[in-house]
Amino acid sequence: MYLIYNIAAVLLFILALPVFVVRTIREEGFAERLKQSLGRLPEETVAKLAGKDAIWLHAASVGEIVATSPVVKEIKRELPGKPVLVSVVTASGYDMAKRIIPEADGIIYFPLDLPFLSRAVISKIRPRVFLLVETELWPNFLKTAKVMKIPVIMVNGRISEKSLSRYTYFRGVLKDMLGTIVQFCMQSPIDAEYIMKLGADPRRVVITGNTKFDQSYTTLSGEEKTALYHTLHLRESGSIIVAGSTHKGEEEALFTAFSQIIAEFPDSQLVVAPRDIMRAEEIIELAADYDLQAVRRTRLPADRAAVLPNIIIIDTIGELGKIYGVADIVYTGGSLVPRGGHNILEPAAHGKPILVGPHMFNFKTSYAMLSDGGACLTVKDSADLTATIRSLLHNPEKIQEMGQAALAIISENQGASRKSALLLKEVLETSPAHQRGKGTDHKMPHREAPQIYLYKLVHGEKHGLFAAVLLAVLRGMSVLYGFGVSIKLALYRSGILKSYRLPCKVISLGNITVGGTGKTPTAQRLAAIIRDMGHRVVILNRGYRASWKGEVGVVSDGRKIYMSAGEAGDEAYLLAKSLPGVPVIIGRNRYITGEYAVNNLQAEIIILDDAYQHWLLQRDLDILLIDALNVFGNNCLLPRGTLREPLANLNRANAFLLTKVDQATDEAKETIRETLAKYNNEALIVESTHTPQCFIEIAEWSKGVASEHVPLTVIQDRYILPFSAIGNPSSFEKTITDLGGVVVDAVRYPDHHDYTMAEMQWIMQKAIDNQVAALITTDKDAVKIPSEFIHSERSLPVYVLSIEVRFHDGCEKLMAMINEVAKPYSECGGM
Repeated sequence: MYLIYNIAAVLLFILALPVFVVRTIREEGFAERLKQSLGRLPEETVAKLAGKDAIWLHAASVGEIVATSPVVKEIKRELPGKPVLVSVVTASGYDMAKRIIPEADGIIYFPLDLPFLSRAVISKIRPRVFLLVETELWPNFLKTAKVMKIPVIMVNGRISEKSLSRYTYFRGVLKDMLGTIVQFCMQSPIDAEYIMKLGADPRRVVITGNTKFDQSYTTLSGEEKTALYHTLHLRESGSIIVAGSTHKGEEEALFTAFSQIIAEFPDSQLVVAPRDIMRAEEIIELAADYDLQAVRRTRLPADRAAVLPNIIIIDTIGELGKIYGVADIVYTGGSLVPRGGHNILEPAAHGKPILVGPHMFNFKTSYAMLSDGGACLTVKDSADLTATIRSLLHNPEKIQEMGQAALAIISENQGASRKSALLLKEVLETSPAHQRGKGTDHKMPHREAPQIYLYKLVHGEKHGLFAAVLLAVLRGMSVLYGFGVSIKLALYRSGILKSYRLPCKVISLGNITVGGTGKTPTAQRLAAIIRDMGHRVVILNRGYRASWKGEVGVVSDGRKIYMSAGEAGDEAYLLAKSLPGVPVIIGRNRYITGEYAVNNLQAEIIILDDAYQHWLLQRDLDILLIDALNVFGNNCLLPRGTLREPLANLNRANAFLLTKVDQATDEAKETIRETLAKYNNEALIVESTHTPQCFIEIAEWSKGVASEHVPLTVIQDRYILPFSAIGNPSSFEKTITDLGGVVVDAVRYPDHHDYTMAEMQWIMQKAIDNQVAALITTDKDAVKIPSEFIHSERSLPVYVLSIEVRFHDGCEKLMAMINEVAKPYSECGGM
């Protein structure tokens, strides 16, 4: 993945060279910016910082600089002898840093993230520590910092739902980057949850709050406020509405509202600060369409008496924070259009009532805080905006009340910058806190290495020339595989290959990716529901990794289990163990095993486990499972990826079951629904969760499902080592974290792996070395653990996590579909 990233970065740089040349000629200051981005730092800056244990903070643009400003002040207070370097990406961020961070000993442009360039720049400065502000993750830079043993801290960390979804496509590089960071100082519990979901070690994550609550550069003195009124040509007698960081599509709503406001309040003025100041002329022309006069901030005449325009367009950088101080009402942009909103803490710090649109998903925590506290109101459209502004202007007491609420919230939540500075001080004074365990350098048993390597390779966790070549080969094989799948399906659809119907009802459960969607517990739950409805239900499983070979294998007749886990395969054995009264049959040809189930076990309804691609047998209901965390794998067909079929083949399903939705973001679920609708807008969509019930010590679990239970609270705030051989181990590990356990390490084997005694002893020793309280595994893994280990004397308990699948949104409709399938048996007692 690093190779691909670096090739793409170099190509992008080469393609951008003509643009750089043009901008160097036309844009003042761009030549210096480009020179620094290519590693040519000012000599005076290097002289002040090089080899002096500098603290390097990186903030991309204006918003991050605002968050950085109070942190630098606190660092200077706590570590007065340490020089501070601030780097930025954008010109606006550079100008803002120069203006509001005078304490910095140096301000530079961040180097382009090209191979070798990061090492050259870091070698020049040789900082003591690197602090990235919010989510500024650059692969080559962080990799170099790791090699050079420079600790990295995330400050004011923030992860949006959009970023969460985007980052999941770069798991390999992301894992390395997050592993470099020794401390994650996150803004809120949501941000902490998201960074852990991306793979951050929970022990390194701490919630410090939002440093923007501590900002002081926007504070206005009486003289500064008077000067602003004068330079902006504002009427002291009228009401001032400030619209900050507006986006295309929002000014229309503002001008519609303002046209009606000035009809009732003629002395009112509107100050518009577009997010992109290059749109200033466009906005002035738009205002004219509404018969409104707008003037650019930079073109206001020196003589204030000459003109007092209705609308002032701010076409400068860095002034908005102070301009909020002269407002009576503030609207924050990016929220009436789906851009996610902008920083509402700046107007709150001035004690202003705040209006926003419904799209504030990038600032959920501060938005919820100010909304719940009565300082922020949400408007849904232009009419609502008009009515709300009019109501506030008619009610000055309400304006004052909202402003006081805003100031109270700001005051209550200050202190994040100081917490961050103290954590930095702790990191500098102590050895790295992120090193796991002590003692043995554990290595995976050799015989599993090829499978583990292939799994990591297709998920972007392996790099180098060999990995790149192998991926290219796999990609070519994927093309052939996809062609074969399409041909085979076409042959079945045309009737050239025959499909068969059984003399009973057939419900298929399957997925379109390899492993990890939760088919086994879902089949278990669905079979129990149908059994409890009074129908004779039989599960047909293919018996993957079963040692038994033959056409029909009876794992259980519903009364007695006839096969071991090794003979039946882990999935089939687990189904038989957990479903008394439900026969389980294994065999590759589901038509043959289905005939046996009808003729010998009087099956009325058959559940095909993992059969979406088993086109030999016709079905009455096709339920396709979608993992809400892993979604469609890496969107590549086997063997390059994990897709069994192209996404276009989603059109065969009657119902989609989204599994583990409680661990997924709303944005991820919406993306899944949009994808499903694109290929199949008729199928029912049902949501389900895998809800933890309890733990069972593995020796007790082996005796039967009604064993003695251990409460989930037993792992609260204790070190835990999970181990598993399942399709989606990260979901299992996330569940442990959600239950309050501290995952200090995790052992992963390929799906359906058979554990040996030596491996279990190795895992136990790893747990002991990490000083954990317990090992935890899944019931699917438990059936494959040697009985001699289960019943041996062990230093630590091994718990099996018991979960229950619960259906939520769409559940009633799914039950109605199943009832419809079962209807003949309800009416006439069978066929």
